[in-house]
Amino acid sequence: MPAMPQAYTGRPIDQSDELRMILDTVDRVFARHFPAEEARRRDKAHAPPYELLPALGEAGLIGLGFPEEYGGGGLPWSVVARVSERMGYLGSMLGTLCDVTVTFGGMSLMAYASEAQRRDLLPRTIRGEVLFALALTEPGAGSDASRIRTRAVAVPGGWRINGRKIWSSYAGDSTYMVTPCRTGGEPGQSRGLTMMLIPPTAKGVHMTQLEKVGNNGLTSWDIGLEDVFVPESDVLGEVDRGFRNLMSTLHYARAGLAASATGQAQKAVDIAIAHAKEREQFGQPIGKFQVIQHRLADMQMRVDQARLYTYHLADLISAGAPCRREAAQAKVIATECLQYVTHHGMQILASAGYHSDSDMQRIWRDARLYTFGEGSNEIQRNIIARELGL
Repeated sequence: MPAMPQAYTGRPIDQSDELRMILDTVDRVFARHFPAEEARRRDKAHAPPYELLPALGEAGLIGLGFPEEYGGGGLPWSVVARVSERMGYLGSMLGTLCDVTVTFGGMSLMAYASEAQRRDLLPRTIRGEVLFALALTEPGAGSDASRIRTRAVAVPGGWRINGRKIWSSYAGDSTYMVTPCRTGGEPGQSRGLTMMLIPPTAKGVHMTQLEKVGNNGLTSWDIGLEDVFVPESDVLGEVDRGFRNLMSTLHYARAGLAASATGQAQKAVDIAIAHAKEREQFGQPIGKFQVIQHRLADMQMRVDQARLYTYHLADLISAGAPCRREAAQAKVIATECLQYVTHHGMQILASAGYHSDSDMQRIWRDARLYTFGEGSNEIQRNIIARELGL
C-alpha cells in the first residue's frame, strides 16, 4: 500500500499557557452555546446543532490545525486532538460536528485536493460555512471499500454518477458529500476509485433519513444517485487513485474519533464517580464499597490509557511521521474504552442511569456506534496485523 499522504503538521506550540487558553475558549463557547441542558434537549428532539458551526469557526476552533494562509491557526494535530477530547467531554453532538468538518472536509482538502480547491473551500470550511459528509458505505461495501460499485462515467465537462450510498452521516444537510466512486476497474479492486464532491441538492440525488438508536444529533442517510452530474472541478484528487485518498480521510477521522471518544469516556467516569459519592445504601455512599471502588478505578485506568495513546498518535501526526498502525490502535483502544466505561457506568448508576434524562444513558447509546463506525474495530485489527508484517 502506498505511503499515507501527510497533511500540514503545524508550528510548535507552548503546551502549557497557549494550550490552556485554547481549551478555555472551548469551555466558553460550549457554556454559551451548548450547555448540558441544551445537549439533552437536542438529543430528545433529534435536532443537530448545524447553526452553531459558524460559532465554532468564529472562535477559531475549526481552523486550529490548518495553515494560516487559508485562515487557520497553524497549530499541530496535538492541539486538535486535545480540543476534540474537550469537546467530546462537554458535548459530543457539537464536538462531532466540528470533527467531521475538520477530518472529512478540511484534512481531505489538505491531503489531496488541488490548490484551487483549497483556496476556494478551506477558508469557508474554517469559518464554519461548509459542512462535509463522507458518502462511503454501500449495501455491499463499507469495511471493504474496494467493493464500491457506485459508478462514474466520463462525459463532456465531467462525470455522470449512478449508484447508492447508505449510512452517510450529515449527508442530507451537508454542503458536499465526499464520495468515492468507481471510475475504472471492477468491484474488489482498489485501483479505479475516484473521490468526488457531490452536493446533496444536485439533480438526481434522492435521500431518505434513517432511524437509529443513538447519536440523535448525527443524522444518517440512504442516498440514491441517478445520473448525477459532477463537473471536473469537483473531482477531489487524482482520477483512479481515490482508494489511497479515502484511506487518508479515514486516517484523520479515526484520529479525531479516538480523541472525542476519550473525552466522552472521561465524562462517563466523572458522572459515575459523582453518583457513587452521593448515592447511599446500607448506611453509606456506595463509593465506600470496594466493589464500586475497584470498578471505578478500572474505568479511570482505561480512560487514562486511551488518552495517553491518543496523544501519542497526535504527536506522530504533528511530526509528519507514518502512523497507520497507531491510528488503527488509537481508534480501537479509545472506542472500546468508551464502551467499557459506559457499560459499567450504567451498572453503577442503575435506575438513575436508565432514566431518559440521564447523561450516562445518552453516552452509552451513542458509544455503541463507534466500534464499527469509520472502519470496524475488526478491520482496524486487520490493519494492525498487516503493519506488523503478518
